[in-house]
Amino acid sequence: MSTRATTRTDTPSRLDRCTHRERATPIRIRDALGVLFQDGDFAAAFSTRGRPALSPARLALVSILQFGEGLSDRQAAEAVRARIDWKYALGLELTDAGFDYSVLSEFRDRLIAGSLEQSLLDTILERAVTAGLLRAGGRQRTDSTHVLMAMRTMNRLEQVHETMRAALNSLAAAAPDWLLAQAECGWFERYEARAEDYRLPKNKAERIQLGHEIGADGNAVLHAVYSQSAPGWLRDIPAVQTLRHVWIQQYVTIDDQLRWRTPDEQPPGTIRQISPYDGDARAGTKRDSHWDGYKVHLTETCGTDAPHVITNVITAPSPGSDYEATGQVQEALASRELTPAVHLADKGYMSAHNLARADRRGIELLGPMMPDNAWQSAEGNGFAVSDFTIDWDNRVMTCPTGATSLPWANETDQGGTPVVRVRFSMRDCKHCPSRDLCTRGAKGRRITLRPREEHEALQRARQRQSTDEWQQRYAHRAGVEGTIAQGVKGFGLRRSRYRGTAKTHLQHLLIAAAMNLTRLDAWLTGMPLAPTRTSHFAALRPAAG
Repeated sequence: MSTRATTRTDTPSRLDRCTHRERATPIRIRDALGVLFQDGDFAAAFSTRGRPALSPARLALVSILQFGEGLSDRQAAEAVRARIDWKYALGLELTDAGFDYSVLSEFRDRLIAGSLEQSLLDTILERAVTAGLLRAGGRQRTDSTHVLMAMRTMNRLEQVHETMRAALNSLAAAAPDWLLAQAECGWFERYEARAEDYRLPKNKAERIQLGHEIGADGNAVLHAVYSQSAPGWLRDIPAVQTLRHVWIQQYVTIDDQLRWRTPDEQPPGTIRQISPYDGDARAGTKRDSHWDGYKVHLTETCGTDAPHVITNVITAPSPGSDYEATGQVQEALASRELTPAVHLADKGYMSAHNLARADRRGIELLGPMMPDNAWQSAEGNGFAVSDFTIDWDNRVMTCPTGATSLPWANETDQGGTPVVRVRFSMRDCKHCPSRDLCTRGAKGRRITLRPREEHEALQRARQRQSTDEWQQRYAHRAGVEGTIAQGVKGFGLRRSRYRGTAKTHLQHLLIAAAMNLTRLDAWLTGMPLAPTRTSHFAALRPAAG
């Protein structure tokens, strides 16, 4: 690919006639936003010595266009060679021969090594700001969806078998003579083929027995690797490290007998490895859905006077809670000077801590809060916490009947969160005529409060969400479901092409950048947003009387 600036002789109208309409997006984006990237933006990832590399600015745009159309590396390289719209967007001569497809994989590795992957999305956001299509303030909304890892899902028996096989293959490549001296005859028959469930025993007892045999084989390899006679560098082979970690997670030795760990004895999902080939992937569960891989959080603008642009992408472990991402999203938006006035999110992103932190940042975090689940609130006729009067300055709480609390105690709960423990004297509660509405314990009423800022933010949020105005404002969050659907159906958002968090996150950033270009093109050409779909039967629903 030539890095020389090219004078484009074809006009957009001529190119539109020469290409299919659906392939005109690269042309219109080039005309509307100009040259998106500069080679200097990627200088940190390339050496200044030796033969000049292909233009990294063009490779960046090729990578985004590639994910915009769901192309493989080979197909993207062919598009550069053969398609007029891509050549126009890249500023190439029609006779340019392009490049070998392997360059794209190397370019992705350079982006990650140079920590430049975020710049792909940020550059497009900056261009949108310059064009007046994106600004701080307004509304933004966040939602997440699961992402399947590139590797197939395996059960426990397949996992240990394949982990052992991967370790043997790595040792065979690194130290064949040493491994041959350690290998047992049965290993070649047992581990020469990939683990497939249909090849494994069907009987439960036989499967358990095979699991124990694989465990013993793995122990033998680990003992040999960690023996004093073995080369020390063998222990640093990634597949050997994975074998060690998986064996700790899956097996336990009691009285010199190796056995499977029970599910309760295994480590939590946040640290438990599920694949020997992707050490970052984790098992995730959300209600009735189970998957192996990652989770992606997308944040987008949702105003009515500008295109809906994706402003932030987070790739997280599957077991992670959504509320942990709320602060990360707001901090990232603030660093790009795109802080929203209103941040819409569902219940999973909401917490009293997040509400208070958003208030400090000047952001209204809008989403449904968990109700007060105490029986006093659930039954509707008891004395809920909101019925008590709190004097934060004097650290006194007064119950609805006028009794005051004992001195407060500042403590932390089981999760390490600061809380305030408030209790009332048994002398006041024992003979209180309203005792049955307040407490059922043998002692006086006990109440746990969050710190003042969080408590007050929580009470305000619970009061607001019961109003019609709040419901109308929160209705704007529903559109983010369409963004998730667009990413999944049109851009392959829900399945990783690569192994590991770093490359999966790069894929998500490229998808977000491609979606933004598609949306900017739709806005500039006057294409309206798709309406919410309503089935014929749902349209017959009678209006509320």
